[in-house]
Amino acid sequence: MKITLAQQSNLENIDYDNLPFGVNFTDHMLVCHFENGAWQEPEIRPFGNLNATFALHALHYGQAAFEGMKAYRNQEGEVALFRPERNWERLNKSAERLLMPQVPHEVFIDGLKKLIEIDQAWVPQDEVKSLYIRPYLFSSSEFIAARPSERYTFAIICSPVGPYYAGAVKVKIEDVFTRAASGGIGFTKAAGNYGGAFYPTAKAIEEGYNQVIWTDHANHELIEESGTMNIMLRIGDKMITPPLTDRILAGITRDSIVTLLREWGHDVEERPIKVAEVVEAARNGELKEAFGMGTAAVVSVIQQIGFKGERFDIPTPEDGIASKIRKGLNDIRLGRVEDTHNWMVKVK
Repeated sequence: MKITLAQQSNLENIDYDNLPFGVNFTDHMLVCHFENGAWQEPEIRPFGNLNATFALHALHYGQAAFEGMKAYRNQEGEVALFRPERNWERLNKSAERLLMPQVPHEVFIDGLKKLIEIDQAWVPQDEVKSLYIRPYLFSSSEFIAARPSERYTFAIICSPVGPYYAGAVKVKIEDVFTRAASGGIGFTKAAGNYGGAFYPTAKAIEEGYNQVIWTDHANHELIEESGTMNIMLRIGDKMITPPLTDRILAGITRDSIVTLLREWGHDVEERPIKVAEVVEAARNGELKEAFGMGTAAVVSVIQQIGFKGERFDIPTPEDGIASKIRKGLNDIRLGRVEDTHNWMVKVK
């Protein structure tokens, strides 16, 4: 691996008391190119600009996918990654569906560890702050013929971040627009999935919400995801989340939360959830909690759900399941309890 270090660090210019999400970047990045049918030598170099023409293939045909993950500094001062193998596996699942080459383990995992080792001073030791990591893969040939690219680029950039959402979230159940359809690419972290969500989300924001709850493409009768997150509902004594399909992203945070809840003795159901069921539960007081689950937000409490002009306030108890699971994940990530699942991977 080729390594070129930055001549001067930008770390001293970062205000860790004011961290807008994904705006500040660490001193270095990892870049690796796929060309002539093979991956070339990966390189860690100073964070900088993309060198490409306006014929860049990804800009025209959307062959692009990414991951979101985080590094944490535990109470002993050690830096560790949360379940990085799962991100590598999921990126390659997205790559397969988008007809892009598989990223080798030594490029993704070994390169990631070395990058974080070099920039480990950027990882905060904090309850709510962390180093957000963005691995991504895109087509980098420069032609505008409508066919797959011949060249691809894998890169990793990092950004110190605070909370994604400030406070509780208000969401609208979407009954017009669709995030994903069966047979499509909803299960991937394709860039286009997110670009296509901006317009419906902006319309919801105009109505006073923060995000939307996506529903199925056929009849908008089933709950699927909450914005860029998976969703968990507490109806009565049960914790309920939609089952994974080819329309729903297999969230790593989702999997971790489901695992912990079951270990703690909670009744967790992964099953289809009808919009009508959620609305009825909200009306009669059976909807006890709702929260989104994702890498960026981790656990994002939903305070209000709207549907067809009606708004339903959802309880947000300080000692509720959302608070419990947030603390449980933090305890593991920050080394306050034993990591029985070996989720944390330490960086030298």
